[in-house]
Amino acid sequence: MTDSGDLPAYSDLPTASAGGRSAWGVFTDPDIGAFELQTAERVAAAARLVRRGATFALQAPLDVIDPGMFTRSTPRHTRIVRPGARILDDVIDNFYPQVSSQWDALGHVGYRPGTFFGGATLEDVHGGSRCMHHLARRGVAGRAVLLDAERVLAERHDDYHPGRSYPITTDDLEACRKAAGVSYQPGDVIMLNSGFLRWYREQPQSARAAMAPRDRLTSTGIEHTERMAEYLWNSHASAIVSDLPATETWPPDESEASEPFGFLHRLLLGQLGIFIGELWHLQDLADDCRNDGVYETFLVSAPLNVTNAVGSPANALALK
Repeated sequence: MTDSGDLPAYSDLPTASAGGRSAWGVFTDPDIGAFELQTAERVAAAARLVRRGATFALQAPLDVIDPGMFTRSTPRHTRIVRPGARILDDVIDNFYPQVSSQWDALGHVGYRPGTFFGGATLEDVHGGSRCMHHLARRGVAGRAVLLDAERVLAERHDDYHPGRSYPITTDDLEACRKAAGVSYQPGDVIMLNSGFLRWYREQPQSARAAMAPRDRLTSTGIEHTERMAEYLWNSHASAIVSDLPATETWPPDESEASEPFGFLHRLLLGQLGIFIGELWHLQDLADDCRNDGVYETFLVSAPLNVTNAVGSPANALALK
């Protein structure tokens, strides 16, 4: 599927201690992991994808998820009017950086308790290792490909629904890739448009409140399997992002027997160094891709430069 350069295939990676394969030591900077694949040459090539000058903001409103999911409350916005009513200011508190369109840093979820990508400990993460400021200082820029599961899987499967625990398989992703007419290239950001955020916005407040608790939420997403981890690694993507609450299907299988694949964050972030993005606003971009038939784009993202944060708003733009 891709010119993988000198990166090993998943099957050639060493076995990780608690299951799956390990990419510890593959990247020279373990704080940015697979984003090392966004080299200057690849960024320059991706910039040449901009032909129409069309821009698509991929950051959903901070209050799009209301009430917040995963115990992340919706931010409170207060407008301050200074004396004389000439100067206005804003205060946002109760602000969870991952409440809306977001990046997960490699220090967000460990492979095992207290063990993070490259062998970092919890104390290392508290000290700044595997945190978001490393990526923020570098910035994200490169090629992205959109996989339109909302359209393709609705045609392939009668029971597909973004608000159900429907596992999107590697065969499904391949069907989306082929329908888009794209091949993966090292450093790509894979953008998975499931239709979840579009569907969520159409739900009444009572339905949103019912799905807010972690143990009551259901959604589609990538399947919890080693095959999926292998597929993503062999694509040599720097990240996978989606319009979903967790990118992988929810709820996870957190039983001991399923580890580390029942909650795939553990392997993608903790062993493979592949970043994850969630709740991205992809619907406008997806609609445009359907119209012009072009499913590759130049993606830029400026995460908040908050020292030692383990997540950030995406602040992303796609340009075509």
